[in-house]
Amino acid sequence: MGKGTASFGKRRNKTHTLCRRCGGRSYHIQKSRCSACGYPSARIRKSQPDNWSEKAIRRKTTGTGRMKYLRHVPRRFKNNFGEGAGAGATPRRKNVVEYRRKTTVSYSETKVSI
Repeated sequence: MGKGTASFGKRRNKTHTLCRRCGGRSYHIQKSRCSACGYPSARIRKSQPDNWSEKAIRRKTTGTGRMKYLRHVPRRFKNNFGEGAGAGATPRRKNVVEYRRKTTVSYSETKVSI
C-alpha cells in the first residue's frame, strides 16, 4: 500500500489536540508540547529566521486578545498603583492643582526696578 488514497482511510489517530495556552489544535499528545506557542515552555514560541512569519506574529501579539491584566495597567499607573478605598484619581488631581497654585508667580507681586 502506498501513501495515496488507500492509506488515507487508515488515518484515525490524533497526534495534536487543543492547547491550554493558545487554544489551537497544536498540542502534540506524545511530545507534550504545543507546536504553535511552545507550551509548557515559559516563553511564547516565535520563529527566528528573519520575517518568515511576520503576519503570524502580528496576529498573536499583545493587544489582539483579552489582555486581562495589561489593559488595566495604564489606569493604575496614573494612580501610582494605589490600592484600596482611597486609590481613586481624585486625590492626585487635587494635589496637582495645589502644586500649581504654589508654584505659579503672579506678575502683580513681582517688583521690577529699572
